[in-house]
Amino acid sequence: MANVAVQASFMLNTGEVVDMKTTMAEGTQTELLTSTDYSVSAVSIGTYGEGKVLTQILQPPQAPNGIGFAFVARRGAILCVLPVAVAGVESQPCPMPFNFVLQAGDTIEVMASTAASRLFSYSVITNSGVHAIFSGTPSGAANTDLTHILSGQSLGSSLTNQRIMAHWATSIDAAKIDSGAGVYILNDRGLPIGGTAATVPQNLQPKANSTGGALIGLNFQARVTTNA
Repeated sequence: MANVAVQASFMLNTGEVVDMKTTMAEGTQTELLTSTDYSVSAVSIGTYGEGKVLTQILQPPQAPNGIGFAFVARRGAILCVLPVAVAGVESQPCPMPFNFVLQAGDTIEVMASTAASRLFSYSVITNSGVHAIFSGTPSGAANTDLTHILSGQSLGSSLTNQRIMAHWATSIDAAKIDSGAGVYILNDRGLPIGGTAATVPQNLQPKANSTGGALIGLNFQARVTTNA
């Protein structure tokens, strides 16, 4: 796996732009630090902006072969999911999924993708304000049930009795996906009750949407079905 430059930039409520750039290994979750082009040293977002608020995403986290997932972490948990992109494939800046005051210790975690990676990533925001990311790697003609990137739990175990209000998904599989062009939310009878199409980041910048959400039960699954 190659080492690649991952970049992003954010606007703070003070009017400052935070430029971020870190070289990291593909396929490994790594912290994205501030760029030394505009700051004395490379530091965590929480150290740089403590007491300030991230308001806008001018450049989503991106790398030459794309980003599997990205999020703001606080005390080892996902505080805020972040949109991702392939370097050079962007449409427009976007607001932060929600505004919060940065604390010392907050970090931006990303995973740069390899060119051949078939990782399917599904980011969700619930009515309780919970942010979560589920992922899986399809192989051949099969079903792939996505699991939480930190806990390894299913969609239902992670978000019981919460309603998905916004979500987005990314995958390079495109026409290989048979589950509504993306991921289906299956109820405890194995029937689809929601879901969202997956964006191919090499072609289009992924965006959050509020359609296809569902109230999640304990035994629900986020499932991707592929034909190859």
